[in-house]
Amino acid sequence: MRRRKPVVREERITLAHGAGGKATQTLIEAVFLEAFRNPMLAPLDDGALVRLGDGPVAFTTDSYVVSPLFFPGGDIGDLAVNGTVNDLAMCGARPVHLSAGFILEEGFPVADLRRITASMAAAAERAQVTIVTGDTKVVQRGKADGCYVTTAGVGVVEEPVTLSASGARPGDAVIVSGPIGAHGAAIMLARDDFGIEAPITSDTAPLHGIVAELIKALPRHVRTLRDATRGGVATVLNEVARASEVAVVLDEERIPVRPEVTGVCELLGLDPLYVACEGRFVAVVDGEHAGQALDTLRAHPLGADAAIAGTVTADPPGLVLLRTAFGGTRVVDVLVGDPLPRIC
Repeated sequence: MRRRKPVVREERITLAHGAGGKATQTLIEAVFLEAFRNPMLAPLDDGALVRLGDGPVAFTTDSYVVSPLFFPGGDIGDLAVNGTVNDLAMCGARPVHLSAGFILEEGFPVADLRRITASMAAAAERAQVTIVTGDTKVVQRGKADGCYVTTAGVGVVEEPVTLSASGARPGDAVIVSGPIGAHGAAIMLARDDFGIEAPITSDTAPLHGIVAELIKALPRHVRTLRDATRGGVATVLNEVARASEVAVVLDEERIPVRPEVTGVCELLGLDPLYVACEGRFVAVVDGEHAGQALDTLRAHPLGADAAIAGTVTADPPGLVLLRTAFGGTRVVDVLVGDPLPRIC
């Protein structure tokens, strides 16, 4: 069933098509990949490696429609910079230059735009990248929701490393770089739709520094890197399991989640495995070197709470399984629907 050719059965786009789960995968494969298919796009990684001159260059793009625009721990501006920087990092590249495109709604406060651009400038400085080009469009009042941002980025690949969702092998270890779900939980609380208060801030952060340390320490033993944004850790690992034709077995008690995030998710009936992060990534590494990889991550401020959350096995291929705290096992499928629209 999972190998069948994807078909978009809906006649119109729904919010689920942007959630990062099953509907998103079907839309990408049945519409965009079908139209644009080529060897660089086909892997559907976080970015593409293209050859310009002597060596490979990583190239990626992303759009940001988060609501609200400002939230605890960040805003759409630093989110747009960090998100694209992180996509380049997942390709094993050092980010260098970004572009920034803005779609603004008539009537949007200039003060808010200045706040967003100042945040982007500060994030770019922290990530040591330069915003070198951009574009601005304005649409009529009511035709947008204040401000949307699109960023693209290029980075240089300095270490000889091969990273792919199809690179996982039985015996590998699955490492999560830190506590998951904080960004999605922070966005939910910022919307104030539920009357819940909790000390949760977004985990948005640039990951290229910690990734560079991991690759430097284990250049031949890192198989896959994915940042766990829309659809969360569960969707990322389903992509890996399917692409590599392996199984991923997670241990519920070893997955790092902060108590306040767990509490909010329980109140709202959500599974933290599906809640987005913006400063966490999943690494699949050679199992024999998992300890060294974990030590390397924990030596970095962004990886202090990194954990080995699971392992890769041969069977059942294409599935993610979770060993629960109660001793049972359940399938962790790709996200269905869109419980958290517009989180990035």
